[in-house]
Amino acid sequence: MIHSYIGAERFQIALKKYIQKYAYSNAKTEDLWVVLEEETGEPFKDFMSTWTKQPGFPIINIKHKGKGIQVEQAQFVLDGSSRAGLWDVPITLRCSSSTNKFILKHKHDNFDVCGERERGGNIWIKLNVNETGFYRVKYDKEIKTRLQNALEANEFSSMEKIGILENSLMLSISREDTLASLLCIAYTCREVADYNVLTHIQAITITVYHVSIDATPNLVADIKKLVTKILLPPTLKLGWDPKDGEGDLIVSLRETLLVSLVKLGHDHTISEGLRRFDTLIHDHNSSILSPGTRKAAYLSVMQTVCSSNRFKYDSLRQLYKDFGDEEEKLHVLGTLSSCLDKDIVLESLNLIFTNEIISKWRSIIFLPNEFAN
Repeated sequence: MIHSYIGAERFQIALKKYIQKYAYSNAKTEDLWVVLEEETGEPFKDFMSTWTKQPGFPIINIKHKGKGIQVEQAQFVLDGSSRAGLWDVPITLRCSSSTNKFILKHKHDNFDVCGERERGGNIWIKLNVNETGFYRVKYDKEIKTRLQNALEANEFSSMEKIGILENSLMLSISREDTLASLLCIAYTCREVADYNVLTHIQAITITVYHVSIDATPNLVADIKKLVTKILLPPTLKLGWDPKDGEGDLIVSLRETLLVSLVKLGHDHTISEGLRRFDTLIHDHNSSILSPGTRKAAYLSVMQTVCSSNRFKYDSLRQLYKDFGDEEEKLHVLGTLSSCLDKDIVLESLNLIFTNEIISKWRSIIFLPNEFAN
């Protein structure tokens, strides 16, 4: 946070001086602030005491006021309760193409940024440039809408996209903002091609879906549809078949996205998984299912079988017996209890009492499947 606010060069010069000064003696926390203060002229001793002498960190509320902005701080608490806390907050701010810095020393203050702001223009504001500040940010409705437009226009780096997603997630958990707002941010990022951003989107949206099962059962169907819409575009871009030269991260992402869509009950993905599984059953050496997509195909089978239609379930168990490779066996075994039919699940669990599964693998079949009833 300090490094970002004063700049890399000044920070390194001050840090070098501090290390040289105390190379052969003990130092207190305040000694570092004194050196930083001497080198930069910034009041770091008073400034940093607000961070080292009290627990927690702030949430910054921002809204437009006149031609500038009004920012207000409060202590960020995950349970949504109200607590007293006041920090000297070094705030970095991007206003479209320009960057600003200022320190919020009071509960609230007004700042003139972006010059002559035109409400009708495509001017957006984002606090915490490159996610270097130790605070959360809550935007008012207008600023948040403009931020989402900029996000969709790909104005931000991957790091900042992840920061926006994580910030929105924390606001939702602390009840500072709604799950709908979080999902809207994730939906805006659905066309992103970056591995790190997509893994965050997948983790966040699936978490929201899990929470909704118990928290808002009347909305589960709608949330499932929206999460599917968010995850489908990147999955279609990756497809089922690996590409020449792609790295392990992309292989892992493909598996994660395909498995998520299958568990969400996406019909087209399940149908394609079944088609490829049928090919594998007739030719175990077929390349139609790469190691990174087999789990999705096996789960597709388990999403469709039942006591009265168990042919593919039996085929999957036979595949387990036919495979000589232990890793392939484990892939099959880990999906056998992932079924919506209670009788099939019970039958799969009872396999631990047979010789079909060796003892060291029996716990695999108990792995939790959050999508099964």
